[in-house]
Amino acid sequence: MLSLAWQTVKARTSGFIGAFVAILCGTALVAACGILMESGLRGGVPTQRYAAADAVVTGDRIVRPPGAGVTAFEHAAEQPSLPAALVARIAAVPGARAVPEQTFPAVVVGPDGQPLASKSSYGHNWDSAVLAPFTLKVGNAPKPGEVVLDSGLAAEAGVDVGGEVRIMTRSVPGTYRVAGVAEAAGEARQASVFFSETEAAALFGRSGQLSAIGVLGADARQVENVLTNDHVTVSSGADRSAAEFDDVSQTKSILAILAGSFGGYAVLVAIFVVASTLALTVEQRRREFALLRAVGATPRQIRKLIGVETTVVSVIAGVIGSLLGIGVSQGLRAAFVWIGVVPADFDLSISPIPLVAALLIGVGAARLAAWSASRRPSSINPVEALGEAAVQKRDVGKVRLAIGWVLTAMGLGATVVPLFVGGQIGAALAVSAALVLIIGLALTGPRVIGAAVRVIAPVLARSSGVSGYLASANALKNSRRLAAAVTPLMLAIGFAVVNFYSQTTFTAAVQQQTERSITADHVITGVTGVPAEIVRQIPGGTATSLVRTQVITASRTGDSVEVQSRPANGLDSTASGMVDLGVVSGSIDDLRTGTVALSDAHASWEDKGVGDTVEFWFADGQQAKLRVVATYEHDLAFGDYVLSAADARAHTTAGMDSAVLVKGADLTALNDLTSRYAGLQVTERVAAQDRSAERTQFLLNLVAVGVILGYVAISVSNTLVMSTAARRREFALLRLVGTGRRQIVRMMRTEALLTVGLAAVLGSLVAAVPLAMLALGLTGSPLPAGSILVYLGALAGAALLGLASVAVSTRLSLRAKPIDTIGTRE
Repeated sequence: MLSLAWQTVKARTSGFIGAFVAILCGTALVAACGILMESGLRGGVPTQRYAAADAVVTGDRIVRPPGAGVTAFEHAAEQPSLPAALVARIAAVPGARAVPEQTFPAVVVGPDGQPLASKSSYGHNWDSAVLAPFTLKVGNAPKPGEVVLDSGLAAEAGVDVGGEVRIMTRSVPGTYRVAGVAEAAGEARQASVFFSETEAAALFGRSGQLSAIGVLGADARQVENVLTNDHVTVSSGADRSAAEFDDVSQTKSILAILAGSFGGYAVLVAIFVVASTLALTVEQRRREFALLRAVGATPRQIRKLIGVETTVVSVIAGVIGSLLGIGVSQGLRAAFVWIGVVPADFDLSISPIPLVAALLIGVGAARLAAWSASRRPSSINPVEALGEAAVQKRDVGKVRLAIGWVLTAMGLGATVVPLFVGGQIGAALAVSAALVLIIGLALTGPRVIGAAVRVIAPVLARSSGVSGYLASANALKNSRRLAAAVTPLMLAIGFAVVNFYSQTTFTAAVQQQTERSITADHVITGVTGVPAEIVRQIPGGTATSLVRTQVITASRTGDSVEVQSRPANGLDSTASGMVDLGVVSGSIDDLRTGTVALSDAHASWEDKGVGDTVEFWFADGQQAKLRVVATYEHDLAFGDYVLSAADARAHTTAGMDSAVLVKGADLTALNDLTSRYAGLQVTERVAAQDRSAERTQFLLNLVAVGVILGYVAISVSNTLVMSTAARRREFALLRLVGTGRRQIVRMMRTEALLTVGLAAVLGSLVAAVPLAMLALGLTGSPLPAGSILVYLGALAGAALLGLASVAVSTRLSLRAKPIDTIGTRE
């Protein structure tokens, strides 16, 4: 059977090109997602500040509630601190030297009064310099009132040993004498300022706590055995960079989550595209299978032949596609670097594991699609086969139709959910509803397209002459072929439109609510944050701290536990005059340390009210049990949790405010106050909300959707070219009975316009219903936010793709003489 399958593939190379391209591109996409996921676990940047350490101990950033499964966890946004008592326990390990490290914001102020911001800058205790190791180039170790600068920072500041620099930590910049200049091997990602031990402890501001502990002379396994029950992470090798650089740690978490969700979509789309392409390939070989059945081939032999042919093609395409996935992953990495999600020096981890997994998924998807496509040609009896081979099957199967109508109904039902569930979850549900609708319409496509064609075909026949008559006759008699071309175009239009406008609508809703909710006159912001002491120094007005943070929640449904990271904000009890949370119950004036306000929707979901205790995890992974003092409506602007500013600030690495909201103060006096601090500025109230996170997420979604749409576009062109090329004998027959070449071209152009038109209408409907419900739920208007040019661009792109694919394949099919083509075998 393998020999026969191989001979068939070689003899019908053109017939298998479509399936080959679909499998190759799908495997490349899945392999790229696998590489990104592995990089989230094993990738990173070269270790610098911990390069000499054998192991690094940090607080555990993985939040996994009791009873949660292996995949039910969240990555804490902030680095938790460590008890200083762990140093003695680690030092008790034979041969080990434990080096405590305290890290905090420390920015050198330039001559212009602004921070030197060429790279992130942090302060450390001098004893931790041995972990790099930093060695003194000139000068001595720092004493109180002195600092040691790394060589790059000293050059940028233009100072040398004995000179003075101004450094801002969490207060007004102080003046320090430069005691020495140190350097370490390699190009530093961060600038380092070293203080004496006593001064570093005071600036760190957390008595009895450390940022990390470096270990020299002992391996990670020995340290892990000592700290088994202390909720710490012991890193070694390449993982030390995640402990050193917060952006690397966040990148690894983002890549793992993104690759998982993006990869899931990619696998579904790949299976869908491969299945439709193979079904079209098998459909075009009906005469061949009919002849095999007539000469005695059994149904099992037909299915086995199709399965082995598919395996041969999918293995070759899968191997090439898996290797191509390496290039795709590098392209995605470059896009993520441009967005700002991945550091420019973050290296991907490439191993055979994701490549082999992608190959197996590609071959498995192809075999599943081949099994589905082979059922029809293998199940009919020989007499029916010869009779049916010349015309299309009258209708699709009842089971397929039933599943399609059920999915369509489910998709329509899911579109109303955003009316009751808002926020980012509502936007995600709108996309999911659209996908379910697309799958439902794909299954019921021949029936839906057939009904539409019966309405449109008579109009075409009367209005477009001979070409219109031929196009309408073809559409009526081959509605399943038309549906196969319409479906991927509909998928591309619907998927692109709903993904783009769901994000723009959500962003517009956040902006709309923020503008209503921030009632302060002015906002103080800073390059690296705002010192908390600013609030107490506002001249002639009132102020409140605003600390943007996150919390991690866990909800139990039956035996499963869902863990989710949610946006949160920290405010002072004086915030009521500067923000409008839309309080439903309780009072924001009662917000103190140990209390929390919940959004009304989240409070209802958790069945919590004023006076109840709610449990969650702070941004640094520390568990919290706080008393509810208020519930509010404006969750888009403030998230589901509003903490006291002191609680929110205490669980961030920087320990500073994100902004300070001010009301009633003189602008000139505010400018005088902020001029004493480096990097602070006074802005209008709308600037209080940081839109960078939403912008990054939006661009991230665009990249992911763009890659999938690129694959869909390839499959669309692939399908249209295959279906058009298979009609060469039909074109030859039309030309032999007197139809002109131009008339055939016009006929195919009319069919292409019909295909694009139906895809545009169905794709727009698939996107319009969930988007209208989402917009109603978020903004009160049924019109989604965003430029209409994107929608028109999606339609134009689909039209250009469809018309160009059909036009090129038609003209190529008409190049041969009709008498030669009519005699060729199918």
